[in-house]
Parts: sequence; C-alpha cells; structure tokens
Amino acid sequence: MTDEELLVEVALARLDHPELDLEEIAALVVRRLGTARELEFAAENLNERGELRGARFESAVEHVLRVVLTLRGPAD
Repeated sequence: MTDEELLVEVALARLDHPELDLEEIAALVVRRLGTARELEFAAENLNERGELRGARFESAVEHVLRVVLTLRGPAD
C-alpha cells in the first residue's frame, strides 16, 4: 500500500468518525485493513526506527501516524 493510499484511508475514516482524534483514527484504519496490513505496517515501522517499540498493533498504528503527519507537512 502506498503512502497516498494510506492517507486516503485515513481521510475516509476521519470523515466517518469526526469525533475521534488522529491516533484513534489510525488505530481504526489498522483494524479495518486487517492482519496482513498490520504486519506490513509494523515491519515498516521496524525498518524506519531500527527497533520494534511495543506490540505489532501499536507499531502499525505508529507507522500510520508517521505517514499521515509526514504527508500533511509542517504545521502552519
């Protein structure tokens, strides 16, 4: 899954659940995409950080957050 596709997934989840904060949205996206994507995201997080910080699910959520914040760019 490309970063752009992931960003679209996050945007769609945010439209469905505007009351949730960004971390909750990221967790929802990881759950929606399933175990295979969760493992892929956790592996990407391990690759980027050089360590696995937490369980697979939390690492996958961290990866989603990093991608979203990176693509969103600097805060104004």
